Amino acid sequence: MNHNQFKLMLNLYPPYWATGISVRKVSPDFKEIIVQMKLRWYNRNFVRTHFGGSLYAMADPFFMLMLIQILGKEYIVWDKAAHIDFIKPGRGVVTARFVVSESQIDDIISRTADGQKYLPEFTVNIVNDAGEKVAKVIKSLYIRRKK
Repeated sequence: MNHNQFKLMLNLYPPYWATGISVRKVSPDFKEIIVQMKLRWYNRNFVRTHFGGSLYAMADPFFMLMLIQILGKEYIVWDKAAHIDFIKPGRGVVTARFVVSESQIDDIISRTADGQKYLPEFTVNIVNDAGEKVAKVIKSLYIRRKK
């Protein structure tokens, strides 16, 4: 699947369009994805800021999906754990920029070369229109080269 088909598929995925989450960019090499969410009546909480579950949903699958595309069929990639730190109330449009660096990919390949599992952590910040951090999400993945 190419990056444009991937982006379209994610934007049509009901849990995303139903919460107002929009994939804005997928780089051709899958090493960068930008996701946004506008504040709407259906994704805000009691105090009229972004619902925490929606903020987490913005960050949930992307590192896993990116690495599945980058590493290919020779690898098993699963989400293992996550932690979200809510820093300030989210209002308006919030954005998350997911990046997987070449050095992270090299590290994964070297640590899984003998078939061992590897549990790397990836961090993404969710920011508001002013660039202020609204939330920080740390994702732990399970990665293993297939035997």
